[in-house]
Amino acid sequence: MYLPPHDPHVDDPMRFKPLFRIHLMERKCATVECMYGHKGPHNGHIQIVKKDEFSTKCNQTDHHRMSGGRQEEFRTWLREEWGRTLEDIFHEHMQELILMKFIYTSQYDNCLTYRRIYLPPSSPGDLIKPGLFKGTYGSHGLEIVMLSFHGKKAKGTKITGDPNIPAGQQTVEIDLAHPLQLPDVENLRDFSELSRIVLEAQEQVRREEQEQQQEEEEEEEDHPQAASQPAAKPLGGEDAEGEETAAGAEGMTQDKASGSQPFVLPMGVISRNEDYPRSCRICFYGTGLIAGHGFTSPERTPGVFVLFDDDRFGFIWLELKSFSLYSRIKVSFQNAQAPSREAFEEMLKNIQSLAT
Repeated sequence: MYLPPHDPHVDDPMRFKPLFRIHLMERKCATVECMYGHKGPHNGHIQIVKKDEFSTKCNQTDHHRMSGGRQEEFRTWLREEWGRTLEDIFHEHMQELILMKFIYTSQYDNCLTYRRIYLPPSSPGDLIKPGLFKGTYGSHGLEIVMLSFHGKKAKGTKITGDPNIPAGQQTVEIDLAHPLQLPDVENLRDFSELSRIVLEAQEQVRREEQEQQQEEEEEEEDHPQAASQPAAKPLGGEDAEGEETAAGAEGMTQDKASGSQPFVLPMGVISRNEDYPRSCRICFYGTGLIAGHGFTSPERTPGVFVLFDDDRFGFIWLELKSFSLYSRIKVSFQNAQAPSREAFEEMLKNIQSLAT
């Protein structure tokens, strides 16, 4: 299992923890050992469920328990998972969230299901190389997010989750067609100024979506038979021009992304990591997913995607007045590339449906 570094050190390397091991014996026999807990390897079981999926089960769960009971287990987990003791955490809300995470994860330490995930495919026009990133999520600590590009959109999908937003959900969506021009540093310190810029972009996006929907409805009324059939894509004409325009917009975005501008968080915006870069390449309008405990009342709220460099980006959650900093995971995963873009898109749908 790859664990993120201790909060809030997003630039530190991932931590590695063995979960099980298999001994191959003669005559095609094998023994499985569970590595969970602190009493050494013990008897386990592996079952192949279906393609790209398998389950492990521990047959000696008493090896996971500690002599000091749940309290000792919680304190040990806290040191390993968070790199601190309960006495270090003064914030009552954070204590509650950490306890919830411990209770949730310890329920499933004896039986786990594994499903294959693909790394996102890359294209020459991508803003940066897609992949896995470590991100700060306030009192939830560090979480793993997959950044992928889909035409004029970029998506951040949670690979690890928390009591509010589970793994598989789309934590942020970036609108690459709507770059934001931030004010100079002095004016950027004023949260109300940033809020005005973002809400104006939100209104513009809303108007464009309404206009597009209206055009589609009018086209369907004028040509009902054509609307019911997939449109042919000619080599020339409107579609080709549209693609050319999109490519031109991407080129402009790439030009802007190559420069840099001073950056500072507005007053009142909370960041777990104050060691964020003080210059950025480009910013875009985006939305972030927030919800109550247990993924109740989920809603997408406006925010700012901030690209710092090839390996780091940030997201300002406007409604929460919070900032998440993301840093690329540089572990080399073999055989993790998707066989096709369609296979990757299908995987994204599957992990989202599991979370829902």
